[in-house]
Amino acid sequence: MSELHYLYGKPNAKADLRTQNSDFLVQEILPFAPTGEGEHHLLHIRKDGLNTVEVAKMLSSFAHVHPKEVTYAGQKDKNAVTEQWFGVRIPGKETPDWQKMNSEQLTLLSASRHGKKLRIGALAGNRFTLVLRNVSKVEDVVARLEKIAQAGVPNYFGEQRFGHDGKNIIFGRQMFTGRKVKDRKKRSMYLSAVRSNLFNLASSARLAAHGTATLAGDCVMLAGSKSYFTAEHWDETLVERLNNKDIQLSAPLWGRGEPLAQSDAAELESTALAEYSVDRDGLEQAGLNQERRTLLLEPQHLQYQVEDNTITLKFALPSGSYATSVLRELVDYQDVQEAARKAMLAAQQDNVSI
Repeated sequence: MSELHYLYGKPNAKADLRTQNSDFLVQEILPFAPTGEGEHHLLHIRKDGLNTVEVAKMLSSFAHVHPKEVTYAGQKDKNAVTEQWFGVRIPGKETPDWQKMNSEQLTLLSASRHGKKLRIGALAGNRFTLVLRNVSKVEDVVARLEKIAQAGVPNYFGEQRFGHDGKNIIFGRQMFTGRKVKDRKKRSMYLSAVRSNLFNLASSARLAAHGTATLAGDCVMLAGSKSYFTAEHWDETLVERLNNKDIQLSAPLWGRGEPLAQSDAAELESTALAEYSVDRDGLEQAGLNQERRTLLLEPQHLQYQVEDNTITLKFALPSGSYATSVLRELVDYQDVQEAARKAMLAAQQDNVSI
């Protein structure tokens, strides 16, 4: 991630992130309300120090159902406080006493029946409350916040997409060269990592060479949707629509088929990804199709509060985007809990070598 282009230059300020779990609060936003009827139980749960899979296993055991009957819309970090939705399919009228699951790490916020299965990606977005501590240059961070509120940040996929030390990309490339992966979830995760990396590289090259300027042949997306069209030439009407944020610039999610950008935009993307033929061919052979993702990410309802050298941020992001992509444009942050994990692993390796 450190090699990717910074829209406002590399941050000057340093800060600590996730000194404690409560410094990273995430609240999922459902695009619908539970109906109150049906065989699916929708549970709104606050978890602290647990990952999504761990909670899913706890729900499966508590409700005495097969693990496949427990679903969720998205995975959330372990080292955070997150308010997340889970679905548990229980045919019939039985309703477990979900409140009995409450503990120091898990709190049931609400439970209601629903007629449909909760599926991956079924979110409107997420709300974030993040606390940056020991900020070295508060004024620099505040100045960047004002810029971000106006123009957004690169819509990069965050580090968590790629696994620790980028291992998901490595495993994906190994699949392309013959390694067999039977687990469908792992296979999908590795493919997503490789594809996301190509998006980041193409986006970074575009922003480094042209900033947020338009290019002939841009594939633009309609705001709030996955619909797109090609802007062969940028006339006054299209420029006005872009300025009004009715349409948005995009970068490729690689797959089979002809590239969706044309002319100058297509040439730039092709050049940026020229040396990644193994990745491109592997994604195409896996059956993924050409898609697009917006080039820029604009945090909604962005607020901040400064107290001495601590800054508390609040904002909302659409589903599939990353708070860490906002943070990397703000400050050179250290994830305290990730640093502690790496230190522990290093100590363990030292003990083994001794």
